[in-house]
Amino acid sequence: MKNEPIDWGGKTALITGASSGIGEATARLLSAQGLRTILVARRAKKLEAIAEDIRGKGGRAEIFPADLTLEDDRIAVYEETKRRIGPVDVLVNNAGIGWYGFYNDMPWETALQMLHVNVTAAIHLTHLFLSDMRKRNFGHIINVGSISGSIPSQGIAMYGASKSFLDAFTTSIYRELSGTQVKISVVRAGPVVSEFYQQAKSLPNGRSIPAQIFAISPDRVARGIPRLLKHPRRVVYIPSVLSVIPWIELLFGWIMDRLGPLHLRHFAD
Repeated sequence: MKNEPIDWGGKTALITGASSGIGEATARLLSAQGLRTILVARRAKKLEAIAEDIRGKGGRAEIFPADLTLEDDRIAVYEETKRRIGPVDVLVNNAGIGWYGFYNDMPWETALQMLHVNVTAAIHLTHLFLSDMRKRNFGHIINVGSISGSIPSQGIAMYGASKSFLDAFTTSIYRELSGTQVKISVVRAGPVVSEFYQQAKSLPNGRSIPAQIFAISPDRVARGIPRLLKHPRRVVYIPSVLSVIPWIELLFGWIMDRLGPLHLRHFAD
């Protein structure tokens, strides 16, 4: 007998990277569906403007400005949320940065920043909030990954590797949580229209990411979040057609081995 879908109305969701893009769209959507949202990002003014708009539409929203590259800030988000608001039922690890170009041209400081945002922040927040979820035997963690984690590509060595890490991490924890009422999922999203591309280009030695010409709206990705809450799965592809990508890598990866460098040089020149 299948479990009945959970009514998430009145529950609390914490979303990182909530000042724009997928994070903002997710916060607005979950708030509209009755969840109390906690918006986390560095830009306090942007967060407050989004939260005020959510409240103006009848939703509940709180903000926690934080630099998730800093361990103290991540701990503060957890402790202050627990003290001021109470338990978090949904954690959406969405914060992330990108960079495009030859790896040897990537400044080490940029590589380290990407690791802190894309990997360390997600696994640290998961470690903090998962303990409470396990004690209550209730909750759902959603890691916003990328299809690039399934198809290693030229120009995004660090970014793709960080998303591959999230894939493997999510799968392992998913299996550890088998038989409990705590769930974890990863969203393998395609390119998304957001500030992500401008930010990537603005970083030292950064270049335009060609995949942005195929980008979909942040709202389209955000709509997959409540679907995962209603029907938990380990992985979801958005758009769904991207589910063929791992097979493309398996069958035709050798073509990318030969043509990939030429493609990168074309966009890098």
